[in-house]
Amino acid sequence: MDDQLAQGKFSTIGTAEEISWQRWLLAAAGFAMLVFLLLATLRFLRGVDARAGWAFQAGCLTALSTLLGTLPVLFARGFSQRLQDALLGFGAGVMLAASSFSLILPGIEAAEAREMNAWQAGGIVGLGILAGGALLFLFDRLLPHEHFIKGQEGWHARRLRRAWLFVGAIALHNLPEGLAIGVAFGGPNLVSAHALATGIGLQNIPEGLVVALSLRGVGYSRLASAALGAASGLLEPAGAAFGAMVIGMSAVLLPWGLAFAAGAMIYVISHEVIPESHRRGHEPSATWGLMLGFVLMMLLDTALA
Repeated sequence: MDDQLAQGKFSTIGTAEEISWQRWLLAAAGFAMLVFLLLATLRFLRGVDARAGWAFQAGCLTALSTLLGTLPVLFARGFSQRLQDALLGFGAGVMLAASSFSLILPGIEAAEAREMNAWQAGGIVGLGILAGGALLFLFDRLLPHEHFIKGQEGWHARRLRRAWLFVGAIALHNLPEGLAIGVAFGGPNLVSAHALATGIGLQNIPEGLVVALSLRGVGYSRLASAALGAASGLLEPAGAAFGAMVIGMSAVLLPWGLAFAAGAMIYVISHEVIPESHRRGHEPSATWGLMLGFVLMMLLDTALA
C-alpha cells in the first residue's frame, strides 16, 4: 500500500513537472513568434516611413525594458510594499519630467516656430494637454478594466475574466508612453526623442516589476505574472509607430501631438500611479521616488539635448 502511495505521489509530481515544462516551452515558442513579428514589422515600417521605423524600434526597446523588469518575479520570493511604492513613484517622476521637458516645452517651441505668439502657442498646447487627458478619461470610463488597487471600472467589467481586466488596465497605462515616443520621433529633434525613449525605458523596468508583483499578489503563477507583465509593454511599439506616422502627415500636427501625449501621460500619473503609490502609508518613499525619477529624466533630457 505504501509502495502504491509512493508510486502515485511520484506519478503526480512527474505530471506536474511535465505540465510546468510544457508551459515554459509554450511561453518560449510564443516569445520567439513575437520577436519574429516585431522584426518583420520593423523592416516593413523602415521601408514605408523611416521615422515610424525609428519610433517602432524605440518602442520595442522600451517594451524590452518592461520584460527585463518582470524577470525577478520568476526567481525572487517577493519585495517589500515600501519598495514597490517607491518604484511606482520613480516611474511617475520620470513620466512627469518627460511630459514637461520632452513634450510640453518642445510643443510650445514647435507652435512658436510657426509664427505664433506666446499666448497662441501656450493656448494650443494647453488645449492639446486637455484633449489628451479627456481621451484617457473616456477610455477609463468606457473600457472594462481592473486596476490593481481601485478594482473594476468601465462598462460590463464584471462580465469579463479578471486577467483580461488587468490587461485592459495595463494597456490604458502604456498607451500614452507609446504615443509620446512616436510623436517625439515624428518631430525635428531626434536627440530629444532618444532621451525621451531612454527615460521611458528606464521607468519601464521598475514598472514591469511592480505589475508582475501585483499580478502575483492576486493569485497568478510566476510565469503568468511575468508574461502578462511583459505584455504590458507591447502596446508601446504600436503606439510609437502610430504617433510618428500621424505627425509625419503634417508639421502642423506636431505641437498638438506633443501636447496630446503629455496630457495623456499626466492623466495616468494623477489618476492611477500616484494614488496607488500612496495608499499603504508609504508616502515619503513614493514621494522621494517621484523626485528622483523627475531629476533623472530632467538630466537626461537637458544633458542629451
